[in-house]
Amino acid sequence: MESTLLGLLAPTLWAACAGLIVWQCLGLAREITYVEIGDGRRQARSLPLAFKMLLPFAPNLKRFFLSPSFARRREEIDRRIVAAGFEGLLTGWEFLALQVLNPIAMGLIWCIAIHLIGMLDETVSAYFWPLSLLGIVLFAIQPSLWLKQTIRARQKSIQRAMPFMIDLLTLSVEAGIDFMSAIQRATSGRKMDPLNEELIRVSHEIRLGTTRQKALRNLAARVDMPDMRSFCFALIQADELGVGIGSILRIQSDQMRQKRFDRAERLANEAPVKMLFPLMLFIFPAVFIVLLGPILSRVGGNLL
Repeated sequence: MESTLLGLLAPTLWAACAGLIVWQCLGLAREITYVEIGDGRRQARSLPLAFKMLLPFAPNLKRFFLSPSFARRREEIDRRIVAAGFEGLLTGWEFLALQVLNPIAMGLIWCIAIHLIGMLDETVSAYFWPLSLLGIVLFAIQPSLWLKQTIRARQKSIQRAMPFMIDLLTLSVEAGIDFMSAIQRATSGRKMDPLNEELIRVSHEIRLGTTRQKALRNLAARVDMPDMRSFCFALIQADELGVGIGSILRIQSDQMRQKRFDRAERLANEAPVKMLFPLMLFIFPAVFIVLLGPILSRVGGNLL
């Protein structure tokens, strides 16, 4: 009787534990995280589910990653986190902790899953260690890949929005509106996107007493993109030399539009080369089936 009760209790406890884990994961998946932009408004940011699960354990490694030996690495990651738009939500030492915790925790789950699948399939069981090591390596590099992809997506969004935004600033300044009012007018009528967030932050910094040159340098450092650096440094130079901003904005607008045209032309020229491999991969088998299929079928019929 006792053995029967124990046999029923163990699966029940395991099922309850699994249910609690799934319930916690669903709660974390529904949780919305925010970052504050310049004027105090909050914008939603989405962290991967694995990061949300592991961040509560990151303080256990805080003392280690706050040591002077990791100072340079922390500064580099902090700069990249700002460029990704997650400033205030994720810090450099937390990201370093995630790079350690992710392969340990997720790698353990991966190994358990491979083991369970191997119990059903002997082929998977034979390759248990290579598959486990591959999963651990992938989970180790996943945080860096996520950060790199997030930065690239944000910079691409800013790059696409810049020509239109500069046109709006140019029209406003040439109509007699000062630069600060032009930024406020241009950002107020557009949906919130990465470029809008950055310009709102520039406007907020200037209102708080930061010089326009310093605010533009901060913008170039945050975005960390060649087009934005060129735009900011042109405005800084115009401010230093006393040149009218309207003419500089007009030049920058023309340059941005020309760069966008050049990028589109370059991508169009690269398209045939990128299509070559898929064409070779799919067309040759199709030609083989269409031309040689009936012949092989007839030969096979004669042999039978």
